[in-house]
Amino acid sequence: MPKGGKKGGHKGRMRTFNNPEGIDAQMKAEKERKKEEEAGASLNDAEGEKLPGSGSEDSDDEDGSQKRKGVEGLIDIENPNRVAQKNKKVTEIQLEEPRALSRREREEIGKQKAKERYMKMHLAGKTDQAKADLAGLAIVRKQREDAARKKEEERKAKEAAATASRGVSALSLK
Repeated sequence: MPKGGKKGGHKGRMRTFNNPEGIDAQMKAEKERKKEEEAGASLNDAEGEKLPGSGSEDSDDEDGSQKRKGVEGLIDIENPNRVAQKNKKVTEIQLEEPRALSRREREEIGKQKAKERYMKMHLAGKTDQAKADLAGLAIVRKQREDAARKKEEERKAKEAAATASRGVSALSLK
């Protein structure tokens, strides 16, 4: 930002001020325009006409806004890519009509359905992952059965050894 900010603008330029007569003329023109609008609203046919006392400044402003420069007045050009906003009334809006889903919503629903299908097949044991898990479980069960069988054999062997040692100790005491 310049050193002086916005305070010291228009250096070296001559400043212009509105004269009181110009301001009065503008105020009168605005009052006449308001009266014209009120009269036009009540009569509905005097809407396009001007009052005879209005200044030349008003006619220049209105004609300038209606006139187009160059060929614009001859050719009516409309941008085909521009979509006009359509205002809908509250009564026209139907909330219960099925609306089209966006691409992201369709993808999200598809992902959820695929996940559900996979989980059903996984629980049924039809997926590769489920088959691998079941094979791993079978191996673990077999190892546990073997370990339990060995423990049982060792326990029986200890009991047999204990009974045999009791028998020997009982004979030695007699």
